[in-house]
Amino acid sequence: MSQADGNQPAPGTDAMHLKRLDSAIARLANASDLLKATYQPGAIDQAGKVLRSAGGLGDCLDRIQALDQAGIFAGTDWNDPAHLKPVLVRHTFEAGAPDALTLETLSELRFLAVARGDYALETLSAEEAHHFLAQVLGLNLERLFGGGTEVSRQIGDDWAQAINGLFKLIAEEIGYSRIFDAVITEIWRILAQRPIQTDRIKAMIAQLATWSGEASSEQPPSGWGADRLVSALFGPTNECREDPGIERYAERLAAIDDKALSQEATAMARAMHDTGLVSAYHAVLLRHLLQHRRELIPDCLGLSATGRENYGSFAPLIQALAEKAIHVETAQAIYGLSLMLERGILHLPPTAPALWRQLKLNLSPETRQRIAASFGPAPDAEAWLLAGVISVLGQPLGVGQGNNPTCQAARAIAMWSYVDPDYLLQLVTWAARDNEIRMPFEGQPVSSRDLTTALAKGPLVEVDPVSAILVPHLDRIYMEMGRLCAGREGDPHRWINPEMHGWWVARDFDIVVDVPTGKLVDVDGFVRRFYTAFHPHYNGNQPVIHPSPAGIAVTDSAARFVGWHAIAIIRVARDPSGEVRVYFFNPNNDSGQDWGDGIVVSTAGNGENYGESSVSIADFASRLYIFHFDALEQAATAAVPQGEIDDIRAKILSSWGRDRV
Repeated sequence: MSQADGNQPAPGTDAMHLKRLDSAIARLANASDLLKATYQPGAIDQAGKVLRSAGGLGDCLDRIQALDQAGIFAGTDWNDPAHLKPVLVRHTFEAGAPDALTLETLSELRFLAVARGDYALETLSAEEAHHFLAQVLGLNLERLFGGGTEVSRQIGDDWAQAINGLFKLIAEEIGYSRIFDAVITEIWRILAQRPIQTDRIKAMIAQLATWSGEASSEQPPSGWGADRLVSALFGPTNECREDPGIERYAERLAAIDDKALSQEATAMARAMHDTGLVSAYHAVLLRHLLQHRRELIPDCLGLSATGRENYGSFAPLIQALAEKAIHVETAQAIYGLSLMLERGILHLPPTAPALWRQLKLNLSPETRQRIAASFGPAPDAEAWLLAGVISVLGQPLGVGQGNNPTCQAARAIAMWSYVDPDYLLQLVTWAARDNEIRMPFEGQPVSSRDLTTALAKGPLVEVDPVSAILVPHLDRIYMEMGRLCAGREGDPHRWINPEMHGWWVARDFDIVVDVPTGKLVDVDGFVRRFYTAFHPHYNGNQPVIHPSPAGIAVTDSAARFVGWHAIAIIRVARDPSGEVRVYFFNPNNDSGQDWGDGIVVSTAGNGENYGESSVSIADFASRLYIFHFDALEQAATAAVPQGEIDDIRAKILSSWGRDRV
């Protein structure tokens, strides 16, 4: 509807803003296709002013069909609602660009109008609109329940109120029961990837628990899995089943007998390994055992025979690590401690001495300030950093880049933890103690101390403590190595990756894009060389020995090019169905992505280990644009069937390569 249809301004809405918005809509609607771009910014600006005023959401909802048909979304990323992704809504709202905030909010109002049946679109059904909005709500629960972050607060109070109001409006319209199961499914999907950073997931579970208690009149349709999630955080054992609080739980532990204490340890570990989440009560229990029943610590960590053997060999070190690093605030590191023991890396001769050094490390003032700014003053910076070290060593593939353009640095941290934990611990020492990292580049030292150019601008968002300390240094060194490659022919990653990551990165390099022009080059040869380097049918069945850095052309669900992204090939193997798949590490926080053309990245159910993503090798090759290999190990390239190469080339040309021929 439009203002002309008789709608009156909502109470509190600035009538002048509404009048100007209606005029802007009329001008945009009457403009020719050639002139629409001239009038579109004015309409977006006026819509933003209305959205931020009292009652503005309802006023724009009344006008959303007129806004859409006038061309408010024309030529923008929001033009085709059928191709929009719920996961991107959060990033847009957090980025805070005014025009993007306006268009994203209007986009959600368009989905709401379609879901209500007020607006019919050929490309979007009411049920599809309902499902989209349910996913958006599930990924932004803290806004729905009145929470917020420093990132969200940076957009300003007026926009924060408008966006929070938007989510409340959507929830009221589609019903809380519509999102309950979607939220649970989304949480389990993310947990299957076992990320180190679980704060957002825990916040979502806390909100689910709150809603469940306050919305008993509207029961969710099933809620399957919700009890397991809530109990894993707030009642994982018999003695804390009703969530008694930290102090009360500590009192109970001091009073129970040995059998009950053993049962507490076993139940706590079971909940942790079942979900990948660690309850704050787990930290209380572990600290109690450190003081009174150390023989139960392996049970509390849920260790297998391998982990128990490692614990027995290094018990004083493990107990010292737990004593210093594990607190209620850092409880999630207990999972990393368990997995670190299961990996057996303490038997590598340098690892245990390096961890003893970490225990006694004096942190620089800059390091203390950075940790306090990211994680708070309690516990102290040493505890936070040590907890981060434990988590990264236990969960190499749980490292994430957060909401930061630092995939190269995140990938490096994960790969060092995976294959060279001693080197990672040395880098942490340099960065944390000296506020400097030095790396050689072709024989010349590169120091992070005096470098200023970096990809990340400002504080890092949603990263673990190790990344918070290391990434700023690695980011600057990466950019400096790129500068040192200026003027060389080809892609600078040919030289940067081996120098930055380590000796185990193959020196031979292939790229399917001509760097100066961005055009595709020798697609068939590129695919052949990739297959003969990695496909077990054509490389003599040689497994991947070390993680291999590679670059992919990320595409969205419509197969449109989004950007270049750094990943690491972990292994290539047959999945349970017999299909050859590439299992890779993606530093993106959520590795399950839809790349379009039917290519959906899997993170569970196809033979993935925790933290791995996978697609078929043909689909992977269709998004790959650079990789490293050892030319001396390659077999005859003629063995790769031309038909498979043709299929991969077609997928490239129908997606990110369509404009690069």
